[in-house]
Amino acid sequence: MATGRSAFLGEYQHALDDKGRLTVPSRLRGALGDPFIVTRGLDDCLFVYPLAIWEGIAAQLESLPFTASAPRAFARLFFSGATEVSPDRQGRFLVPSALREHAGLDKEAVIIGVGSRLEIWSAERWRAFQDRARQEYQSLAEGLFRG
Repeated sequence: MATGRSAFLGEYQHALDDKGRLTVPSRLRGALGDPFIVTRGLDDCLFVYPLAIWEGIAAQLESLPFTASAPRAFARLFFSGATEVSPDRQGRFLVPSALREHAGLDKEAVIIGVGSRLEIWSAERWRAFQDRARQEYQSLAEGLFRG
């Protein structure tokens, strides 16, 4: 995964157990590695990064001017919400309660591949996002891929 040649793809439905653990789909475990990083994402989801990708993002954030308020605020939220996790033998990892709250995770979760990262969504928020984004899908593509 660190080479940038492979990408996380797909959508996977999983349930959190009573302890707040979530299972990483088996087909994603090898590329994700052990340990990996989970942090607050944008759009009320969680971002999950392999360690090598995380280190690159951290270096980029640390290179931003700490005297500017926007990078400082973003870095505070991004790093303070991050945690390094290692899955157990069944591929489960504990999603900390603050991150579950941020993403609105209760029982049903959706794990999606987004290139260099995974995202974890509450099933309800993922459906709502898809409903909104589907209406704009074609215009988004046209705006991104003009040529």
